[in-house]
Amino acid sequence: MRFAIALMTAAVLAAPVAAQMHGGGQHGHGHGADGTGHDMVNMPGLRGENVTTDESAEMAMLFRNFTQLERQVEHLPNGIRTTTRSDDPEVAAALVSHISGMTSRVIDKDDPKVFIQSPTLDILFARSDRIDTDIAAVDGGLMVTQTSDDPEVVAALQTHADEVTDMANRGMAAVHERMMAQQN
Repeated sequence: MRFAIALMTAAVLAAPVAAQMHGGGQHGHGHGADGTGHDMVNMPGLRGENVTTDESAEMAMLFRNFTQLERQVEHLPNGIRTTTRSDDPEVAAALVSHISGMTSRVIDKDDPKVFIQSPTLDILFARSDRIDTDIAAVDGGLMVTQTSDDPEVVAALQTHADEVTDMANRGMAAVHERMMAQQN
């Protein structure tokens, strides 16, 4: 029931952001503004085999505005509890929409296969039937509790929560660092 309420909240909050992103959205800081020399305007790594233009634009908005995100993570014995929020209404709307959309995708085993996607997500999409998810609206965002009786899924949930926290703290630099480590 809470998941349905969160989805309705996401739809209401995301409408202004979706309209803005559909019309081109924010253009960020320009090529290489993150210090890596990567294309921070177009963010091609946020595209993928099964991701919509709006989803890519939503993720780009979150990466460009990562300094406006607040995130707390609690590792539970059988999963995680995360609270992610923003005081900026547009960032909060994109955040709620992204979390709700990705939660739906995991439930439906509909992997977006984003180019920069962490391999940690593979197990979550493959074993989504082993994940119990509870989503609650909080001021400016969502609290998500995900649990499982599968130890490998619990480990993946916790690893992914930590990866997302790193991205919320350091933006695209965290992704670039992780990807370089995977190549070595």
